Amino acid sequence: MADKPAVVLVHGGFVDGSGWRPVYDLLTRDGYRVGVVQNPTMSLRGDAAAARLIIDAQDRPVVLVGHSYGGAVITEASTNPNVAALVYVAAFVPDAGESVDTLLAGFPTDIPGPPILPPKDGFLFLDRDKFPAAFAGDPPADLAAFMADSQVPWGVDALGQPVTEPAWRTKPSWYLITTDDKMIPPPAQRTMSGRAGSTTLEAAGSHSVYVSQPAAVADLIKQAAASAAVAAAQ
Repeated sequence: MADKPAVVLVHGGFVDGSGWRPVYDLLTRDGYRVGVVQNPTMSLRGDAAAARLIIDAQDRPVVLVGHSYGGAVITEASTNPNVAALVYVAAFVPDAGESVDTLLAGFPTDIPGPPILPPKDGFLFLDRDKFPAAFAGDPPADLAAFMADSQVPWGVDALGQPVTEPAWRTKPSWYLITTDDKMIPPPAQRTMSGRAGSTTLEAAGSHSVYVSQPAAVADLIKQAAASAAVAAAQ
């Protein structure tokens, strides 16, 4: 284990860190030390601070992984020199001055957008009935229904706060593009990952690919970890 980087997993909006369990199990069985961030989901700054707490607790280089909104979090949080690589999983990849809101505004207009309900008391939810098709099209139906009923309120400030110093401009990155995604359109994923110069892999999966295809996600993380280990040895 000592020669492997640590892995820190950051979840996205509407869900919590427990969804990473299948990926966590695969990585820990292969000898990786894995930390899971639980975003407060009140603001981007607060979520980045929460991620840094887990990053700072590692005693070795870190591969930082973000799903969906978690991509914005890792972009903001990973200026820490201990972060050796970034992995984006169907994720937002903002540049300096960009937020999730500005990226959402640039999505194609000829396809349905995410079924986000109007904010209530400063928080967002997805339409419960539309959640499975939009967010979790390929996990089992009962699990998708549970995810819809256990949504975490997402603070509007988290979507609106811009990234200040995008770590992907100075750190290597990998990106898993989900070709059946109804939350972040695949063309937007390709644009963001291309701009970041990420090494990309495409999977025929929904936005919840980390739940439905944990092996594909874990394999990409391992690629990033192997590259980080080689770089650290040089």
